[in-house]
Amino acid sequence: MDTEERTEHEDHAVAQVIDRLVERYPDRPRSFIEDVVTEERHLLDGKPIRDYVPVLIEHGAKARLRNSTGHGPAHRPTHC
Repeated sequence: MDTEERTEHEDHAVAQVIDRLVERYPDRPRSFIEDVVTEERHLLDGKPIRDYVPVLIEHGAKARLRNSTGHGPAHRPTHC
């Protein structure tokens, strides 16, 4: 798989993460969840192994969404 295919695959997987989180947290605006997921994804920029990035993004985003109100920035928990 070349870099472009890998990026497309990751983009698709991240979109699925967003959809799952929107279902799991219906009280949070989709745009808020997208922002949280994007921030989690950027935390993993530059990491050489990308296969588990969507799983790591979802894990980090769930932790942040559990601790947020959905109306402001969702801060990353210090224990993660």
